[in-house]
Amino acid sequence: MDSANLTARGVLAVAVTFVDNAGVTRVKAVPVGVLANAVANGIGNSPSFDRFVFDDSSTGGPVGDLRLKPDVSKLTVLAAQPGWAWAPGVRYDQDGNVHPGDSRGLLVRVVSELAEQGLSARAAFEIEWCVSKGDGDEFVPACSGPAYGMTRLTELNGYLHDVLAALATQGIHVQQIHPEYAAGQYEISVAHQDPVTAADHLVLVRETIRAVSVNHGLRATFAPKVVADGVGNGCHVHLSVWREGENLMGGGDGTFGLTPEGTSFVGGILTRLPALLAIGAPSVPSYLRLIPSHWAGAFQVWGLENREAALRFIAAESPNIEIKCFDGSANPYLALAGLLTAGSAGVTEGATLPDPVDVNPATLPDAIPLPSNLAAAVEAFETELALITTFGPELVDAITTVRKNEIELLSVLPPEEIIARSRWSY
Repeated sequence: MDSANLTARGVLAVAVTFVDNAGVTRVKAVPVGVLANAVANGIGNSPSFDRFVFDDSSTGGPVGDLRLKPDVSKLTVLAAQPGWAWAPGVRYDQDGNVHPGDSRGLLVRVVSELAEQGLSARAAFEIEWCVSKGDGDEFVPACSGPAYGMTRLTELNGYLHDVLAALATQGIHVQQIHPEYAAGQYEISVAHQDPVTAADHLVLVRETIRAVSVNHGLRATFAPKVVADGVGNGCHVHLSVWREGENLMGGGDGTFGLTPEGTSFVGGILTRLPALLAIGAPSVPSYLRLIPSHWAGAFQVWGLENREAALRFIAAESPNIEIKCFDGSANPYLALAGLLTAGSAGVTEGATLPDPVDVNPATLPDAIPLPSNLAAAVEAFETELALITTFGPELVDAITTVRKNEIELLSVLPPEEIIARSRWSY
């Protein structure tokens, strides 16, 4: 879309986003008249963002510069922010190479490497958020109806209408929208896409919801934990792997119709879930959400339509797995890059799957719990060869540095204070 077209549509500036290693969406924006220059030469961007923590503290140094370039093939005029358009960005070094610490660039590369195996993937996110009508940083649920109740749709009818209208205008295909369990909580599910588009759409959906919330005098949070005694916001990932147009999650002779390669793909992910939590449940409050009997997937098991399993297998329609242990503090590009890397490694290894679990795993004496804190997940990540090899030393160092800084900041605090300090960062 050229500048003249954007100007004719009333667009004054383009917001170019990237997601940092703490899971926070950061932005640089340019007026429409200099968009072409931003595409060609990029926008100045400090590499210190690689080491930003959720509270904006950073161990990154002041020296150096990257160039943030918008992917204008994904440029979208924003329906809830008149005068603005949006595009996802990739950060490049001064020599024109993709910055090794750029998460979107990583996902693009991982998808390309998967294609070299003759494989492709489809992904989608379930996006949970809580809506507050409170002043300042206080959380006051914006609706009072029962969990999953029609009352909640009625209470915020105009708000939810505007969310759906904005997303439809922006070309986002919503599959479902409904009230969720927690106070003031809703969920949107969007259609499956290629992994890069799926991650882009997650960013766009969240920022659209945030903008519509502000327009209604409300405030939205996607944080993994919003109140101490409530359930948290998940960000479940749906994922399937394909070869030559055939979904390898179905039509086979394996358990629930899995093909051999589909089995190995899922097995590679299941085996590496403790390490994957360092990028899929990457914050200290993630582990206040990731507890048994809360449908958060706190055990390293899989099962057919088992909402307490970390990997829920879905056989209906287009078969796929749902990764339930990931949450809203995750960088979606890192999350999908990690899952695809783990699944690809499983295919290479010929990984197998244990027997599926068809009960609440908390009732089984031998069910293996996932890490119960961020430190344990980081330790698993640092020793997981497939992940650290694909991510590369610079990105691995940045991720682990951010995680350890957050652990130092928050782990000694009581849950209420952890939640209060992180609630509005995501």
